[in-house]
Amino acid sequence: MASDRTGNTLRPELLDEVTYNRLCDYSPNVAVLPWGATEAHGMHLPYTTDNVQAQAFAARAAAIAREAGARPVVLPVVPFGSNAQQLDQVATCHLSASTMSAILRDIVRSMTTQGMDRLLIVNSHGGNEFRPFVRDLQVECGALIVVADFWRIRPHLRQEIFDVPGDHADESEASLLLYLRPDLVRLQDAGEGERVPFSIGELSQPGVWTPRPWAAVHPDTGSGDPRKATAEKGRRYFEGVSEAIAEVIVGLSRARPGDIPYLDRAGEE
Repeated sequence: MASDRTGNTLRPELLDEVTYNRLCDYSPNVAVLPWGATEAHGMHLPYTTDNVQAQAFAARAAAIAREAGARPVVLPVVPFGSNAQQLDQVATCHLSASTMSAILRDIVRSMTTQGMDRLLIVNSHGGNEFRPFVRDLQVECGALIVVADFWRIRPHLRQEIFDVPGDHADESEASLLLYLRPDLVRLQDAGEGERVPFSIGELSQPGVWTPRPWAAVHPDTGSGDPRKATAEKGRRYFEGVSEAIAEVIVGLSRARPGDIPYLDRAGEE
């Protein structure tokens, strides 16, 4: 593996570090796209929390997968996502569904033009819904596109590691940031992550959904009490989920056209 002038190792699976000649020698066959969001994360985590997580999971999983013989390349993180319900909070950045679809389409087209027809999206924001885009793009581009929502992977880990349930700036996210970027965490400023229930109670039953008006439902912008977060909890969760994502990358890298669901589009009439 190559090193820079300071002796730091340059990882060929990270586009942030690798050069053209070394990437050509490495010849990746799976593109890994971290996708986050820019939004408030309570009073204790930075706006870029989702981006830090997406990039870290993608990089760690790709490193594990490369050690197992896979050939992934991690693209730069897409730092904006679907945040329409947080637009009343300062500096929130929102992409419309049509914009997100267009960005993904252009990235997929770029990769398939270069011979990489396998793409894994490592998603770290609950508001990002990729399924309709993926359905359309697989027909249009003939690529195999996989979405990994990190918080849905190995759900038993969440139950084993964390004490208080939540889904935004909660104990799990605070623990991850304490492990990945402790310099960005101000846990002493954390609120309780209170969730105000809907007045229309019938909307809260299983199978019924509407977007949460975030500022009204989550007064401190968090959802779930983060105050029991620790870096050790974050490390255990991060490594477990990264290993699972790495397994997906290895499977994609080893797949041959015709292996379901990786169909041989060139052979179709």
